[in-house]
This record gives sequence, structure tokens and C-alpha cells, in this order.
Amino acid sequence: MSLDLDKTALRKRLRSVRRRLAAERPDAARLAAERLPVDRLPPFASVAGYVACGSEIDPLPLLRRLADLGAEPALPVAKSRDEALEFRRWDHRRPLAPDAFGIPAPPPGSKVLTPDLVICPLLGFDRRGGRLGQGAGHYDRTLANLRAAKPVFVLGLAYAGQELDEIPMEPHDQRLDAILTETEFVPVARESR
Repeated sequence: MSLDLDKTALRKRLRSVRRRLAAERPDAARLAAERLPVDRLPPFASVAGYVACGSEIDPLPLLRRLADLGAEPALPVAKSRDEALEFRRWDHRRPLAPDAFGIPAPPPGSKVLTPDLVICPLLGFDRRGGRLGQGAGHYDRTLANLRAAKPVFVLGLAYAGQELDEIPMEPHDQRLDAILTETEFVPVARESR
């Protein structure tokens, strides 16, 4: 069986798991935001989150906490299916507009940012920083571009029950620097990446 087929089946299973976890842990986003040990992060002036879709854990409590500490908040914008994401400054007082996928995003004209810290959605993770996303490769392309420009810390945000022993990784897959769940902060050692 090919790696693509393995990942496709794994994604289907993990979407079901994530829906169950979201129903069981409605307080997970708040708990995760409270649990983040900010002193274990590298310095950051800007932080990118995302707008939760479906059963994704909501990063807004975490994004607000980091913004309260002085970080400039941003949200991703998909301009097309094949391009990397763009991050635009998020102002909670301004309405969001649908991007190319219909996901609410800061409207055109919002300041474009290159974040130092990216809060990343996922379907599954492992303790070596492996991340399984939705499969379109947007975050892999985006993170590769960001990391080519400057150091960027990538924090996967997930329910604890989304952890797997090992995520099947391909050469283009971007690893996480740490994972935050409602129960713990998991730093990823450089040598395990």
C-alpha cells in the first residue's frame, strides 16, 4: 500500500477521532491556552493562529493570550489552491471575509505579517514533531517558505487524543517544534526531528 493511501485512510480515521474528542472536551481550547508555558518559547513579536473549522481545536483563546502579552496576531489567508498561505494582521474589531476556500480571514488591505510563531492545526501528531494535516499541503508549503526566510517556531495545537506513535512523513512534510494539548506541552527535541 502506498504512503498516499495510508495517509488517506489515516486522515479519515483521525477526523472521526477529532469529532469525538471535540464533543468530549468542549473546554480543551481554554485549558490548552492556560497550559502554554510561554517562557519555553523563543522570542516572538508576531503570532499566527487560524480560524477553527469543524472539530479543530479553537486557537482563539491561545491567540488572545499571546496578543495580550504583546504579540501582533495574524490569521492565514488562502489566495488559491496551489499557493502558500499569506498571514494578515487580525483585528478582532474588523469583520473577517471569506478567503479562496470560504474560510473567514482578514480582508484585503490588512497588514501582511511574517509570523515568528505559527499555531498550526492538525489531524494527528507524534512526539517527534510529525504532523498530519488535511492533505492539501498548504501548511507544508507555507512553513517551508517561512523557514527559508527566517527562524519560525511552529506549535501544533491538538486534543491529546490526536497523538499517534508515528506519523508517516514524506520529505516535503514540515515538522512541528512543539505540540500543545489540553493536558500538556510537548517540546520536540531537535535530534528526534
